[in-house]
Amino acid sequence: MTQSHRLADGGRIDRNKPLRFQFNGKWYVGYQGDTLASALLANGIHFVARSFKYHRPRGIMTAGVEEPNAIVQLESGPYTVPNARATEVELYEGLTAASVNARPDIEHDRFAFMQYLSRFIPAGFYYKTFMWPRRWWGKYEEHIRNAAGLGTVPREHDPDRYEKTYAYCDVLIVGAGPAGLAAAHTAASTGARVILVDNQSEPGGSLLHTFAPVNGAPARQWLAQITGELASMPEVQLLSRATAFGYQDHNLVTVCERLTDHLPLQRRKGVRERLWKIRAAQVILATGAHERPIAFGNNDLPGILLASAISTYICRFGVLPGRRAVVFTNNDSTYQTALDLHRSGAQVTVVDARAAEDAIVPPLLAEKGIQILWQAVVSHANGKRHIDSVVVRKPDNGAGSEISTHTLPCDLLAVSGGWNPVVHLYAQSGGKPRWQELDACFVPDDQVARQTSVGACNGQFDLAGALDSGVRAGHHAAAALGRQSDHDISWHTEPMPAGNILPLWTTATGRDIARGPKQFVDLQNDVSVSDIYLAVREGYRSVEHVKRYTAMGFGTDQGKLGNINGMAVLAEALGQTIPETGTTTFRPNYTPVTFGAIAGRELGEYFDPIRKSCLHEWHVAHGAVFEDVGNWKRARYYPRNNETMDAAVARECLAVRNSVGLLDYSTLGKIDVRGPDAATFLNRIYTNSWSKLEPGRCRYGLMLDENGMILDDGVNLRLADQHFLISTTTSGAAKVMSWMERWRQTEWPELKVYLTSLTDQYATATVAGPCARKVLQQVCHDIDFDNQAFPFMSFRHGSIDGVAVRILRVSFSGELSYEVYMPANYGRHIWEMLMRAGEPFDITPYGTEAMHVLRAEKGFIIVGQDTDGSATPVDMGMSGMLAQSKDFLGKRSLSRSDTAGPNRKQFVGLLSQDKQTVLPEGAAILNEPAAPGVVPLQGHVTSSYLSPTLKQPIALAMIRNGLSRMQQQVSVALPDGTFAQAHICSPVFYDAQGARQHVQ
Repeated sequence: MTQSHRLADGGRIDRNKPLRFQFNGKWYVGYQGDTLASALLANGIHFVARSFKYHRPRGIMTAGVEEPNAIVQLESGPYTVPNARATEVELYEGLTAASVNARPDIEHDRFAFMQYLSRFIPAGFYYKTFMWPRRWWGKYEEHIRNAAGLGTVPREHDPDRYEKTYAYCDVLIVGAGPAGLAAAHTAASTGARVILVDNQSEPGGSLLHTFAPVNGAPARQWLAQITGELASMPEVQLLSRATAFGYQDHNLVTVCERLTDHLPLQRRKGVRERLWKIRAAQVILATGAHERPIAFGNNDLPGILLASAISTYICRFGVLPGRRAVVFTNNDSTYQTALDLHRSGAQVTVVDARAAEDAIVPPLLAEKGIQILWQAVVSHANGKRHIDSVVVRKPDNGAGSEISTHTLPCDLLAVSGGWNPVVHLYAQSGGKPRWQELDACFVPDDQVARQTSVGACNGQFDLAGALDSGVRAGHHAAAALGRQSDHDISWHTEPMPAGNILPLWTTATGRDIARGPKQFVDLQNDVSVSDIYLAVREGYRSVEHVKRYTAMGFGTDQGKLGNINGMAVLAEALGQTIPETGTTTFRPNYTPVTFGAIAGRELGEYFDPIRKSCLHEWHVAHGAVFEDVGNWKRARYYPRNNETMDAAVARECLAVRNSVGLLDYSTLGKIDVRGPDAATFLNRIYTNSWSKLEPGRCRYGLMLDENGMILDDGVNLRLADQHFLISTTTSGAAKVMSWMERWRQTEWPELKVYLTSLTDQYATATVAGPCARKVLQQVCHDIDFDNQAFPFMSFRHGSIDGVAVRILRVSFSGELSYEVYMPANYGRHIWEMLMRAGEPFDITPYGTEAMHVLRAEKGFIIVGQDTDGSATPVDMGMSGMLAQSKDFLGKRSLSRSDTAGPNRKQFVGLLSQDKQTVLPEGAAILNEPAAPGVVPLQGHVTSSYLSPTLKQPIALAMIRNGLSRMQQQVSVALPDGTFAQAHICSPVFYDAQGARQHVQ
C-alpha cells in the first residue's frame, strides 16, 4: 500500500494521520487533508472512469468542481451518493467508492466496444435512428439507458437529516480566495456584518497552492494571519464547505453547506447539510476562474490534467502525478506548473503555441534547463488506458504543409488553454458577460444588482490585482451602507508581468476533425469538435440549440470545462466572432445539490406545512377525523360510538337543519383592506360594487382572473368608510393575498390601499340552525339579535365573557346562521362557552363534510371543486354578480367568443333516476350509455352527496348548455363500467326561496 506518487514532503496534508479507503474493491492509503482524487493519484491511479456514451477510459483531469471524469458512486446502501466528484470528496477513514457507468468494472467494461463505433454514433444519432418500429421504443430506451449514464440512484430511505435556515447580512462574499479574504477583512473593519462563503474545507483559494509572497512573506503566512483576524471579528461568519449555487432577485443567494460529509460514517451525527437562504445588502463575487483545456486528438486519455490542477496536487497535497511531463500551453500561467513539476523531480518539456516574443518566461525556467518548443501544438496523444506519448507539430504555415512533427514520450500532460472567469452567479443575477479580447474570455459587464465581481472572476488573474480589487470592493460595499473604514488596508505583492494569450480552442484542422482521433470539447458527455461541426451542417446556428442537440454542458459539471471551448468551435464553424455566437445560459444550480438539502425536513407528513386552528386540540379531544384543506387540519366529522362517516355526517346535518350546529370556520382566509382608495381597489378586484356598501353590512364577493374565470369568493365586511375585511376560501388565502398584492404594487401603485393578512389572528365559530339565535343570546348580552336590529348580511360588535367579538349574520348552510369572530387566543374559551350555551338545544359540532352537504343542498358553490379554472360567473348562473357600471378584472374576457359563445358547460343539479345511486364525483356525463369518446362528453359531476334532509342522493354538475336542458335525462358513467341514469334539475334542492336563513 505504498503511495508511489506521494512526494517525500510538502503539501497541507497531515502525514501523521494515514487513512485507509477502498476504490473499486481495492484498499489504498491516503492522509488527512487529501481528497479522494489526490489520494488516488498518490497511489498511481489515473484510470478511474468510463465515459458517458463511448465508454472510453477516463482519468482525473482537474482538482475542483469542474471535474468531468472522476465521477464515483460513494458508499453503499442508505448512505450511497451517486455522481460524487472525486476532486471534491474529502478523504476519511473507511471511505468506499466505485467507478460509475462500467459493468462489471472499468477494467472489463462490457460496453467498452462502443469506443470503436464512435464514428457511427455521433451527436443526435438516437433522434434519427431509433424511430421505427414504434413498438420497439421501450426496448430502445431500455438499452440506451443501460449503455449510457452515470451513477445509480439510491433505493433505500435516506437516514440523514437536512435543514434550512435564513440569514441576513450587510455584505455577502462568495469565495474565500485572496480577493474574497481581502474584501471580507476590509468590509468587516468598518463594523459591517459579513458572511464569507467558500466551497473548500479551508479558506485560501489559489493561495493554498502558490508560493507567491504577500507583504514580503510567504502567501501561506499571510493567509494564516488574515483568517485568524477574521475569526476574531464577531461580525464575520465564515461558511466553509459551502457552495453558493444560486443568485436570485433582490440579492438572495442560496448556499448549500456540507456539515458531515467529510467525517467517517460512524461519526456523522446531527444535520448532514444545511441550505442557507441569505439576503444581503451588498454582494461581492470572488468566485475565481476555471482553467480551460484545449481540444486535440485523444485529449481525454488518463494522465492528461489541467496545468493548474497539477500544481494543486503538488503544492497542496504533496502528490506528483507523473515523472515525465509535457506542458502544453498558450499562456504564461503554466510556466509555474513547469517549475512545480521540475522542483518535484519530474522531467519537463513545454510546448507553447505562441511565438517566443509573445511570452514572458520566468528566468528560473531557463536556469533549470527546461526546454520550450515555440509555435508548436500537441496534435494528439497516444496510449490506451494511460497517456504514453504526444505528437507535437508546428502549425500549418498557411500553404498546407507542416513544418515538423515528432513524438514526445511522457506519462503526464499538463494542458492550459487560458482561463474562464466563473461568471455563473453574476449571470444568474441578470448580468450579461462581455467578451474580453485581451484575455480571450468572458468577464462581467454592467452590474444589475447590488453586487460587484472581484479577482479572477472579474478577469484579474494576478495576485496583486486580486488583492487590490478585493480591498476596493470591500470599501465600496461598506460605503454603500454608510460605513467608512478607520484605516487604510493594503497588502502588497509583486505584480507579475504577463505575455499575450493566443486564443486556441482546438489543434485539429481539416480532415483531422472528421477523420482523426476524437477531439473532445465536453468530456463528460463525449461531445467532440466533429459533433459541433455536424450540428452546424444539420442547420443549427444558436448555441443553445447546439447545446441541446449535442448534449454539451449537460451533467454534473454543467459545462464548466467545455462550454466556452464548444462555443468558440461553433463560432469557427459558423464563420463568425465569439461575441456574435454568445454563451449558453448560466442557470442555478452552479453545482449539483442533493434532493435532501432542497427538501430539508419537509418530508412525509411534513411535506406540506401543517396548520392547525386554535381549536384543533378540542377537536382531537372530541374524536374528530381530520382532512387537509389548504395546509390546514380541518375536522371532517365527529363519529360517535363507532359511527361510519355517512352516519356521523347525516347526524350532523340533521342537527343543523332541526336545531343547532357549531362549525370551526377559523381557517377561512381573512385580509384587512384599508386606505382612502380601499373601495376603488375592491371595485377593480371584485365583479360586484363596493362603493355603496354601508359600514356594518356584509356582501358576497366574486373575483375573476384575467381570463374571466372564477378565482375565489367570500363574504366581505365594510368596517368603516376606508376599511374592509374580506374573506377567502381556506385553500385560496395565500393565492388571493398574492394576487391582490401583485395588482396593488405593479399595476395600480397610485392607489393608497394597504393589505394585511389576518387569517391567523382570528378564530371563527359558525353557529347555524333554527336555534342559533337562542344560543348566542345566552352568551352575548350587548347585541340585539332581533331580526330587524340585526338583519341578514350584516354584522355587529359585542363581547362574550368580556372578550370583544364581531358577529356576522351570514349563511353557508341555508339556515339561520351567525359567524363569531374572536381573537385566536380566546378561541377555545368562547367555543366551549357556545357549546355549554347550546346544551339545552342539543348543539352538535359539525365538520367540513356536513358543511359540504348542507351547502350542496342549497346549491352554493365551492371554488376549486365546482369550478376548475374554466368556469365563468355566467356558467355558474351568477350573472347578477357582474356589475355593468364599472370595470373589473376579467370583465373584458367575458365578451370573448369562447367565453360568451354557445355550448359552454353550465352549473346545474342532478338527481339519480333510481333515487339510490350516489353519483361519483368527477364522473363523465353523456347523453346516452356509451364509453366516453364513442359519444360526445357532455360534462362531469362536480359534487355528490347523500342528502339526509331530502333522504336521497343529490349532485351538482357542469353540463354543456345545462340551463336549457332542465328535466332532460343523461347517463353518468360509473367506475365499474355501467351507467346510472339521472335527470337535470336546479342546483338548489332545498328551501329555494331562502326563507330559513331569513327567519324572524
